[in-house]
Amino acid sequence: MAKNVFMFSGQGSQYVGMAKELYDSFDGAKRVFDKAQEILGTDIADICFNGPEEELNKTINSQPAIMACSLAAFEAAKASGITFDGVAGHSLGEYAAMVAAGVVSIDDGFRLIKARAAAMQKAAESSHGSMYAIIGLDAEEVEKVCESIDGYVVPVNYNSAVQTVIAGDSEPCEKAAAEFAAMKKKAIKLNVASAFHSKLMQSAADEFIEAARTVTYNTPEKEFYSNVLGAELEDFSDMADMLSRHIVSPVKFTSELAAMDKAGYENYIELGPNKVLTGLVKKTLKGANAVNIENLATLEKAKTALGL
Repeated sequence: MAKNVFMFSGQGSQYVGMAKELYDSFDGAKRVFDKAQEILGTDIADICFNGPEEELNKTINSQPAIMACSLAAFEAAKASGITFDGVAGHSLGEYAAMVAAGVVSIDDGFRLIKARAAAMQKAAESSHGSMYAIIGLDAEEVEKVCESIDGYVVPVNYNSAVQTVIAGDSEPCEKAAAEFAAMKKKAIKLNVASAFHSKLMQSAADEFIEAARTVTYNTPEKEFYSNVLGAELEDFSDMADMLSRHIVSPVKFTSELAAMDKAGYENYIELGPNKVLTGLVKKTLKGANAVNIENLATLEKAKTALGL
C-alpha cells in the first residue's frame, strides 16, 4: 500500500472564496466552520467566502481562515476515501496537522490558532518587518547574501532547493532583495504583515506560550513531521515550548520532505487554499506524486491521481 502524507497550507495562500464548494458539499467541512465560529467568536466562513480581501489578509483572520479551509479539505478527503499515514504543515499549517493527527482536539486547535494569530498580529503591529521569497538560488548562497547585509535579515523558510524565504527589518530586507535582483534572481515580496519565523516575533512567542500551556497534547495516531526539526517529531512532552519556538524558528521544509521521502512516502496531498506546497514537493522530490485539494475539481483530480 502506498504511503500518503497530508500536508497543510501556510500563511499567504489565502484568497476570497476559498473552501466555499467544500463547505456546500460536505457536512464535515461545514462542521469545521461551525466549530471555528464557536471558538473564535468570528464568522470566519463569511470572511473566507466573501472577504473583503483586506480583512482576510489580516494575520488575526488569515491564520484561522486558512486552518478552517485546510481542515474542511481534510474532512472532504476523508469522506472521499483518501487515507493518510503521516502529516506535515508549513508554518501555521502545523496546527491543522496537529488536529488531523490527533495531537490536539479541533476545539483546542482553534483556541491555539486564535491565541497565536492575536499574538503575532500584535507583534507585527509593533515591528517593521518584511518577507521575500528568493527564487533561483540555493540556500547557502541566500545565507551568504543575508550575512553581507548591514542590519537584521535572515533566511526563515527553507522551501525547496531553489526557493528560500528571507525575513527581517524592512530596510535590510529591501537591500537584500536589491542584491538578489542585481544577481538576476527573483525576490518576491510576500503578502504578510511582518517578519514571521524571525526574532521580530519573539514577543509573540513569549505571549503565546502561556495559551499553549493550557492545552492538552496527545501522542499522534500518525507520523508527524516538524518545521522546527525538519524531521519526524517523536517527543510530545513539551509541545507548548515547541510551538512557542516554532514562531521564531526557521521552517525547515526541504529537510522534512527529504525525511518523508526516506520514510517511503509516495503520495503528497496538500489540503488547503492554493497549491504552494504541491509545487515545492514537485521541485524538491523528482517523480513524487503531489496533488492538492481545495475545491471539488481538485478533489476529483486527486482521487484520479490516487487511483480512487
